[in-house]
Amino acid sequence: MTILTLRRSYPTIIMNINTLRIMKLLKQLFKIYSPSYKEGAMIQFIQGQCKQIPGAEVTIDTIGNIYITKGKAENYPCIVAHLDQVQRTHSNDFVAVETYDLIMGYSPLNKRQEGLGADDKNGIWIALKCLKKYDILKVAFFVGEEVGCVGSSKAWMEFFENTRFVIQPDRRGSNDMVTSIGFTELC
Repeated sequence: MTILTLRRSYPTIIMNINTLRIMKLLKQLFKIYSPSYKEGAMIQFIQGQCKQIPGAEVTIDTIGNIYITKGKAENYPCIVAHLDQVQRTHSNDFVAVETYDLIMGYSPLNKRQEGLGADDKNGIWIALKCLKKYDILKVAFFVGEEVGCVGSSKAWMEFFENTRFVIQPDRRGSNDMVTSIGFTELC
C-alpha cells in the first residue's frame, strides 16, 4: 500500500517542483517596481538574466529600450514587451503570494492587496523564457509604453528589418493581442 501511494504521488511532487521553478522567475518579476519613467530596476534585472543566457547579445538605446539578439540567422522571430507598469501602489514589503493557480500582490505591513504589474511582467516573463529555450530569437523591451508608447515610438526600427514576425504578449482591454508598434501594423 505504501509503495502505491509513493508512486501515485511522485508525478505530483515532480509537477509541483517544476511549477515552482517556472513560477520563481515570474514572482521575481512581480516584485520589481517599474512604473513609467522609473524602469531602471527592471532594465538591470533583464541585463542580469541575459548574462546567464549563452549567445544573448544585449544593446540598450539612449532612452532605455533593450534589444536582444540570440543566434545568427538571415531572419528571426521576434518578441516584444514593455517594461513599465500601471500600478502606483507597490509597498517596500510587497510579496507575490501564490495560492493554487492564482498569484496576487500583497503588502503584509499595510495588510492590503496590491497590483502585480502583471500586464508587462507576464510579457517580460514569456520573452525571457523564450530566450532561454530557443537558439534563434530577437527580443525588444520598451520603456514608457503605459504613458503613450514612448519607447516603441522611438524604437530602433533597423533592429526589426530581418524579423519574420513580431509578437507582443500584451493586451489592450481584456481580449486581444497588440499587433502594432508606434502605429505601424506588424501583422
